Amino acid sequence: MQAPPDLGDAAALRAWANTDSLESPVVVACSGGPDSLALLAIAARALLKPVAVHVDHGLREGSARDSKVVEDAANLLGVEWQSIVVDVGNGPNLEARARSARYSALAKARADLGATAILTGHTADDLAETVLINTLRGAGLSGLAGIPRRNGDVVRPLLDMRRDDVRAVAMTLGVTPVDDPSNADEIHRRNWIRHTVMPLLSEGAGRDLVPLLARQAAVIAEDVALLDALADELLSRAGSEEPAVRILRDAPAALSRRALRRWIGPPWPSIADLARIESVVTGATRATEIEGGIRISRKEGHLRRGLSSEPVTLSNEQANSEGVQ
Repeated sequence: MQAPPDLGDAAALRAWANTDSLESPVVVACSGGPDSLALLAIAARALLKPVAVHVDHGLREGSARDSKVVEDAANLLGVEWQSIVVDVGNGPNLEARARSARYSALAKARADLGATAILTGHTADDLAETVLINTLRGAGLSGLAGIPRRNGDVVRPLLDMRRDDVRAVAMTLGVTPVDDPSNADEIHRRNWIRHTVMPLLSEGAGRDLVPLLARQAAVIAEDVALLDALADELLSRAGSEEPAVRILRDAPAALSRRALRRWIGPPWPSIADLARIESVVTGATRATEIEGGIRISRKEGHLRRGLSSEPVTLSNEQANSEGVQ
């Protein structure tokens, strides 16, 4: 695990930015929580010209207070900031809709500002929690890779740092971070993992499991990257919109399964859902429904996808396995 760079050490700050080839300006997704405030401070001291972007989903009271925390921190650090109100719409899967709206708003802000990347404050602890969540929902090899450090324009430069170390940086700013009471409610699986399961597992193992899970995720992520490249090649041959069943059926099962996963896209299908889709590929059934209200069918030798007439409810953990900081 890495320690956060000292805010007064120019060389350490440059080295931190160079790790992910970060160039100014950048957008920092800033909820007002301690992790994102620390990231904003580090990015500012690293001279990345960050713009703090707060996304207001309008889902709970206190969002105006959250925005004020971001404003105060930005002013203290001498950086630009903005707050964007989004409409998450109606329908099932609130977490998925909120996450989609948030990242769409961040992507638009990045484009409007001409920023090189969107930075988020996920830590090694978030990564370890995500690995456990994905294990419980049967997310397969990709689920064990946890959260990618880089995914397109989104970069998570604190992913090899511990949550407590990152939050210690936030406490030096003189701004009280947002304390979201829902983060303590163990009705949410991530909170249950964080507050109950992880401590029990670490106690039983006689060691802190976060570094172990984070290292395992990093190794698996390298394997996943290779498999994904091969799966994308297969999917390209089969047809990315309506894949040809014959090409998928003739490929090795593991590769075909990964191509199907890539075809569905995030939120990634579970192992059970992939088995249902494979039954359509093999001809065992002509159609099936998977989580997220998606219907998979087979017609004229090709797979098709569409919305089910009665959507299947997607769990909050599957919709947003990365968490919110």
